[in-house]
Amino acid sequence: MTIGAMLDEWYPVGIFGQLGPEGRSTQLMGEPIAVAADGNGGARVTDSTGRTLPVRVRYGHVWTSLGEPKKELFAIPEADQPGRRFVDVGVVRVRCSPLRAVENFLDIAHFPFVHTDILGAEPHTEVQAYKVEIREDVDEVWATQVEFYQPQAAKSASGGITTQYMYRVAAPTATILYKTCPPRPSEWDVITLFVQPLAEDLCDVWPWMALFDDDTPMTDLIHFQQTIFLQDRSILENQVPRLLPLDPGMEMPTRADLTSVAYRRWLKRHNYTYGAQLVAQ
Repeated sequence: MTIGAMLDEWYPVGIFGQLGPEGRSTQLMGEPIAVAADGNGGARVTDSTGRTLPVRVRYGHVWTSLGEPKKELFAIPEADQPGRRFVDVGVVRVRCSPLRAVENFLDIAHFPFVHTDILGAEPHTEVQAYKVEIREDVDEVWATQVEFYQPQAAKSASGGITTQYMYRVAAPTATILYKTCPPRPSEWDVITLFVQPLAEDLCDVWPWMALFDDDTPMTDLIHFQQTIFLQDRSILENQVPRLLPLDPGMEMPTRADLTSVAYRRWLKRHNYTYGAQLVAQ
């Protein structure tokens, strides 16, 4: 097990609004931790020795680190935008590498085959050319100019539309999707995937959304997103190898995999190797 630079990153460890004084026991990168409300509107996280870990409460979740983060938790400006509904989707445990969970979220080509008649449908299977870059000023991976036809792009959508997408990898296990907002075409819906590494091949996934949708019941919004991710889980848990390969020669990428290639290159550059496979076996 090689934790590497990922030790000093921020990770989600629970939904803040669901914490009580008794808290919850969980683990982070193999280390047992306890997460609880602190009674003062914040949260407290301790490890198995009683050491208090750094804490942030943001985007509906409690975040912590086993190390000493070199930078503040990434910003999502839409989280402060008036009129949005913030959706804590819950948690899904997945028997896969936390890095695999992020990479799958970045994959566009699987929409028609895994999320049939929701996020994609045959014969609309071609992935159009799009732009991918590692933005050096913010040290993030971005994919822009992404388009895909979707029968039901969001719970608020009333029919099929060609959806505009932007993908952003803000941290090794945190990725943010900006997509067409059907009720407000001038805005973006924000859908995130916050991943808690439990072990190198096991993770808890905490989706969170910031939407413009005044009509859909909260339960329906949560159910819609959970349905999407549960469709992904069976794929993730059957991927081989279980860890994410970082050696370029281990898998053959296609044009649809440009974001994945950039993500893997970025991980390798920063020694973000927890949950990764470095050489062919």
